[in-house]
Amino acid sequence: MTTRMNALTRRRFLTATGMVGAGVVLSACGGGSQSPGAEPAAGDGGASGYDGPEVDLAFWNGFTGGDGPVMQQLVDQFNGEHPNIAVKMTVMEWADYYQKVPTAVQSGNGPDVGIMHIDSLPTNAARNVIVPLDDVAEALDLKAGDFAEVVWSAGEYDGQRFGIPLDVHPLGFFYNKTVLESAGLDPDNPPTDRTSYEAALETLKSAGIQGHWMSPHVFTGALTAQALVWQFGGDLFNADGTEVTWAEDPAVEALTWAVDLVRNGYSASDVGQDADAIALQNGQTAFNWNGIWNINTLREVPGLQWGVAALPNIGGTQAAWAGSHNFVLPRQRNADENKLRAARVFINWVSQQSLAWAEGGQVPARNSVRESAEFQALTEQAALAEQVDHLRFPPAVPGIGDVLADFNQAVNEAVLLTKEPAAALSEAADRAAKKLEENRDRYDG
Repeated sequence: MTTRMNALTRRRFLTATGMVGAGVVLSACGGGSQSPGAEPAAGDGGASGYDGPEVDLAFWNGFTGGDGPVMQQLVDQFNGEHPNIAVKMTVMEWADYYQKVPTAVQSGNGPDVGIMHIDSLPTNAARNVIVPLDDVAEALDLKAGDFAEVVWSAGEYDGQRFGIPLDVHPLGFFYNKTVLESAGLDPDNPPTDRTSYEAALETLKSAGIQGHWMSPHVFTGALTAQALVWQFGGDLFNADGTEVTWAEDPAVEALTWAVDLVRNGYSASDVGQDADAIALQNGQTAFNWNGIWNINTLREVPGLQWGVAALPNIGGTQAAWAGSHNFVLPRQRNADENKLRAARVFINWVSQQSLAWAEGGQVPARNSVRESAEFQALTEQAALAEQVDHLRFPPAVPGIGDVLADFNQAVNEAVLLTKEPAAALSEAADRAAKKLEENRDRYDG
């Protein structure tokens, strides 16, 4: 990232739709009736390039961190190679983005191309903010086998595709090699499972080091807790997202393990927002479960000896939280066929250039790029890409982000030791179940 503060700001808003987006979309786009331009766009998808008249494309996203200049470079390169297409990129904070896009679409002034997080697709699809892309995928000959299966399938809602995946950004295991070595641990062989992880924490504790600062905040505490729930064999919801399951035994066991980090003195108490990441940089802790975006942040710290690996398997099932940026086509009041064709050319081109995007701190969604020698040379990103078959996303249900806010609250209460894990999860599940029911009426009505 350009600065650590930029990285931390982006981290807070990576899943902005999960915190504010669903409610905003609801207020901005009422009803589920079809509007002009809501149908799948027609055309050849521009698979062989665009040879139509000159067009201008408005491309909106929330890449305000170090990934913003990387995307701008790609846009500039695309414009240079496509003289009849001029892409203008507009960047804003994700929270603002998820407010402005629905409003702009409703007024007929939406962007031609956008980026959305994978957990925001169902909400925006249900409210006709974005249009289906099955024809785009078909025209560009994009298939499930071209992408990581988990992210490709997660881009569908109600039997249709609404996102073309650009990347995945998983949670990873960052460790301070200097701290490990100071405690007599091997800095090049971090723990990989519960037994070795707990042994390392005990060794660190004996050396006066709280080895894993457990955050009570969404970043990174709730994301860590989600990964642990899956690792312990549980889930947050049932398969179709109609029931909350995070109050069941596996989730209670998972959150209890996280809370015990604090109770057993392996973690500081009342960890502030981003204090866990900063503690790793400052040598106050050894381990930090954080997002792939943390790679560029750590690279900027002079003299820091650090490494990154797949998440340790604490619960017995390999799993990790992840997000994903997807290209979307916002609904247009009066669709322009030339713009639609040009937009598809742009989406396909950037997807094929996603090695450059990976250098900005992402894992490419395209298998061909992720499996290339050039990507494997990006050792930190490649290490986190090893988890690609074990990444998890929330179910494709409109308003799911608002529901997950209750899980986040339960994690906060439990980690701050104000409620026992079982009670916090149970109470949160009751609230969330009501939201699920309300959302079914709201989005299907």
